[in-house]
Amino acid sequence: MRLTALILFLALTAAAPAVAQQQMVDPDFRPTVANPAYAEGQGPVVVIDEAHANFHRIEGQYAPFAALLRADGYRVRAGTQPFDAGGLDGVDVLVIANAGATGQRPTPPAFTEAEGAALETWVREGGRLLLIADHAPFGAAAEALAVRFGVTMGTGYAFAMAEGGGDLTTNLTYPAEAFGDHSIFTGRDASERVERVTAFTGQSLAGPEGATVLLHMTDGARESPDLPTLQSLADRLDDAQGRDAAIAELSKPALPAQGLAFEYGRERVVVLGEAGMLSAQMVRYPSESGQPDRRFGMNAAPGNARFGLNIMHWLSGLLR
Repeated sequence: MRLTALILFLALTAAAPAVAQQQMVDPDFRPTVANPAYAEGQGPVVVIDEAHANFHRIEGQYAPFAALLRADGYRVRAGTQPFDAGGLDGVDVLVIANAGATGQRPTPPAFTEAEGAALETWVREGGRLLLIADHAPFGAAAEALAVRFGVTMGTGYAFAMAEGGGDLTTNLTYPAEAFGDHSIFTGRDASERVERVTAFTGQSLAGPEGATVLLHMTDGARESPDLPTLQSLADRLDDAQGRDAAIAELSKPALPAQGLAFEYGRERVVVLGEAGMLSAQMVRYPSESGQPDRRFGMNAAPGNARFGLNIMHWLSGLLR
């Protein structure tokens, strides 16, 4: 058994820039917002961090998310300074997505102790944070920062057994019936209700006491520490007699969430265990391969855009 070509490709692009040129932002994705929250360019300042070897940047994988926010009236810019050296000045909402794409092994923390302390103080005193850390190695890079906010990261590759129990899948879909009544799902009115969210790989999370679990991991979901281990597990699932032993040996139970929301000090924090859901990317294969282009993110799961906007509305105080 093999993991899907898309999952293997995504993992390689995160680690090898030479391969990443084949992964691209979907040129056909054009976000629209029917009822913008703010007049054009009049909304809060959203800074997308680019000072910590971030894999997702405004001019790269997070260009679609930046475009979506601008269509909603937010002012979006890149963050290029350390958090303890002016990087939080004038920021209303800080977005950190997949920091630590250095390729170093073992993965070092993406943030210094001084930066972590500065960010924690900033949120406690009125800043708003969207922290996103994907599958390995990004969980390990953000783990120390997350702990400051009471969040535990699984740091590996979360997966569930596909329907029928034969294969494993790292694409996790969260239907409306799995959502609670948090305003991130209900929006400002019925037209903004989130119907479905799809995560494209990622890690699992556990939150502090009182945190709302936005995305509940599938019952029985598990997590392998890295891609080679996950691939070994997928291969061994072909052996019906040894599958239970392989699952126990090569994975552990996943933490309960892939999305969290909670109050922290005077303000709010959202943590997601997967970054691609708020992008719009594609893998374009050579024509001679015979493989169709693959899309993932807001272009493949329309409910993800609504989810992203509602997260920002909650962080901005538009939603209670």
